[in-house]
Amino acid sequence: MWLLAYPLVGLAVGERQPRPWIVSDELWALIEPLLPKPGPKLVEGRPRVPDRQALCGILFVLHTGIQWEFLPQELGFGSGMTCWRRLAAWNEAGVWDQLHVLLLKKLRSAKKLDWSRAVIDFSHAGGSKGPKSGPSPVDRARPGSKHHVITHAQGIPLAVSLTGGNGNDVTQLLPLLDKIPAVAGAVGRPRHRPDALLADRGYDHDKYRRLLRQRGIRPVIARRGQPRGSGLGIFRYVVERTISWLHGFRRLRIRWERRDDIHEAFLGLATCLITYGHVRRLC
Repeated sequence: MWLLAYPLVGLAVGERQPRPWIVSDELWALIEPLLPKPGPKLVEGRPRVPDRQALCGILFVLHTGIQWEFLPQELGFGSGMTCWRRLAAWNEAGVWDQLHVLLLKKLRSAKKLDWSRAVIDFSHAGGSKGPKSGPSPVDRARPGSKHHVITHAQGIPLAVSLTGGNGNDVTQLLPLLDKIPAVAGAVGRPRHRPDALLADRGYDHDKYRRLLRQRGIRPVIARRGQPRGSGLGIFRYVVERTISWLHGFRRLRIRWERRDDIHEAFLGLATCLITYGHVRRLC
């Protein structure tokens, strides 16, 4: 559990407390080739903050939830605006999506991806207004968003998405399935569809059961009006555990960003960190 919650633990000389925002050499070797190259410098000025240091600053914000303007520059991260711009540029370039696919490929090569079933669920994140926000179901007076997560049988995140807090959960079932990347790493075609999909009563709709069967996926969805105790909980708990890992990153507990892409960038980065924690267990 410690390894998954803090996949980037680093210790300075004489320190005893872990610093999860320090990028390990192993992780940096995976990320660096994916980063877009900076363009030519048009005017003289301060030297560009190295990408690795800027990434440490982004991770500092993600883990602690601190506001960008309060990012401690004495740690060598550069300014909060520098890290913010770097995060937006990397997200636009699809760095986190590429990294996630790379990590999933490593897990499939090691036969650690179980495609027998996938599990879907969501969580609430209150916060600022934005295009992908709306009245929160738990507090209609305030805006909020939803994090939708789909995992494989053991809880490794396959795809995540962001929607408004007032959206119907079942409408994100198929888009989230479509967002699962095709994962190579084994003999045969890349895999991107589970054999079965498990979900709670919020996804109970015969239309979507039919659409899942058309895709070759067996729906295992609890029905409304039926007594509880269906036994799905022993299989569905993995997605709730993954959501708790996501919310272990303080920046994701409350949505501070008005721009959807910045919050989605944090969400994608956190997904990669959780997946990387599973990859490290192979070492």
